[in-house]
Amino acid sequence: MRPWLRYMVLQKIVATWEAISLGRQPVPEYFNFAHDVLDVWSRLEEAGHRPPNPAFWWVNGTGAEIKWSFEELGKQSRKAANVLGGACGLQPGDRMMLVLPRLPEWWLVSVACMRTGVVMIPGVTQLTEKDLKYRLQASRAKSIITSDSLAPRVDAISAECPSLQTKLLVSDSDSRPGWLNFRELLREAPTEHNCLRTKSRDPLAIYFTSGTTGAPKMVEHSQSSYGLGFVASGRRWVALTESDIFWNTTDTGWVKAAWTLFSAWPNGACIFVHELPRVDAKVILNTLSTFPITTLCCVPTIFRLLVQEDLTRYQFQSLRHCLTGGEALNPDVREKWKRQTGVELYEGYGQSETVVICANPKGMKIKSGSMGKAVPPYDVQIVDDEGNVLPPGEEGNVAIRIRPTRPFCFFNCYLDNPEKTAASEQGDFYITGDRARMDKDGYFWFMGRNDDVINSSSYRIGPVEVESALAEHPAVLESAVVSSPDPIRGEVVKAFIVLTPDYSSHDPEALTRELQEHVKRVTAPYKYPRKVAFVSELPKTVSGKIQRSKLRSQEWRK
Repeated sequence: MRPWLRYMVLQKIVATWEAISLGRQPVPEYFNFAHDVLDVWSRLEEAGHRPPNPAFWWVNGTGAEIKWSFEELGKQSRKAANVLGGACGLQPGDRMMLVLPRLPEWWLVSVACMRTGVVMIPGVTQLTEKDLKYRLQASRAKSIITSDSLAPRVDAISAECPSLQTKLLVSDSDSRPGWLNFRELLREAPTEHNCLRTKSRDPLAIYFTSGTTGAPKMVEHSQSSYGLGFVASGRRWVALTESDIFWNTTDTGWVKAAWTLFSAWPNGACIFVHELPRVDAKVILNTLSTFPITTLCCVPTIFRLLVQEDLTRYQFQSLRHCLTGGEALNPDVREKWKRQTGVELYEGYGQSETVVICANPKGMKIKSGSMGKAVPPYDVQIVDDEGNVLPPGEEGNVAIRIRPTRPFCFFNCYLDNPEKTAASEQGDFYITGDRARMDKDGYFWFMGRNDDVINSSSYRIGPVEVESALAEHPAVLESAVVSSPDPIRGEVVKAFIVLTPDYSSHDPEALTRELQEHVKRVTAPYKYPRKVAFVSELPKTVSGKIQRSKLRSQEWRK
């Protein structure tokens, strides 16, 4: 095929996906990302109509490296699909938890789930036994895949999870009783697999998201809401092309890992992954200097750490585009990054329930401190508590219009929780739970949450989860957990604690450390209170309800 003809074919394919993503063309009745996107690139690549760039590039910082073309990704994911449907016995619609660090198998199994119609449920590797048990029981997942370090936690609670039938282990070590070794099964699996013909509205993924009250809720997305919903933002906000290498440092348990997958691959770009066992500014900067990474995405917390380094010591010869999201970006961080690297920092905003809601696309004027303009096909407005649209300049609820037409790139529902689904809607709008104002030019300015959810380093933490963990310690009579400002993480968890009489005379510093360690053991460690205050009483309403809002306001007024 002649170069100009090849270019036209590629442009037509991507343009069709983009038009659907923007709401300009209807969503097809049937859609499967593995078949309709990845396999298309694989065929073009096999025919020599795509540059020989990798589709996936993984490094671990100690010399190990894996590169897959789209063709190799297709082959390996078909083998993985045969493992899921064969040894695991999973059927379309069955649910599978993916709790893996940044290992290639996470991306491989994600694609295999798409090929088989299995619904994937990503989780962070910091989940405790209690967290895992709740998620397995609530989702009724039939399978889980994890690594050596987490397998003992799963074993400790699997007997209490009757739906769990198979456990897959990603390991090079000897087999573990009761577990199937995924790498061994993958080596032996056949390469031929017929991709399931899924409908666009069929479920694709479930994410657990923290709320103000109770346990985390299950957010269900469809094959098309994620599979097609990110094409346009990948093209416009992330500004990806076939020649780009995109590194998003996010944990695999967060939605941003899926956002990267569904942004990069429709546009033919390469996903770069560093195993990055822990956040290290120098490792990130050295990686940017060593590898031809063109596009970088980190949460604002990481950029805050990076600008504290001497960036003049590093040369980013390939880096041309940087993005951030997950929490509010301090304008000072953006200005320091641009001044020291010459690369602009483009902010975006979204939720587990959505694709990108607002963003600063490349080429648009940036107003420092703003999270940008509404991203099509969303109609984003600022509304009052009754769902009435407010004029420019007034603070209110960030809302997405869902009536008369519900955007396709939107979550299906909160699974098994119709009350929560109904409560998230007001009039013609879905209420995000965030507050902002919109200026006369259509730029949105984030003001904060209108509930008590704490957003620390892009981790959403429900106060009830931390309060419940604290309540299990004999020193705690009652507690209230709120957000508190922090120069690095934006905000952190702070616990106000009323002590039981037996602990009232204990050393405060020692007790603080004891309670922090207790929370780390009882729930995921990222939720522990980094700040603790011992108080004689908590502010309450006349009905006895703790007023977290008063404590939160007190913290932020400081």
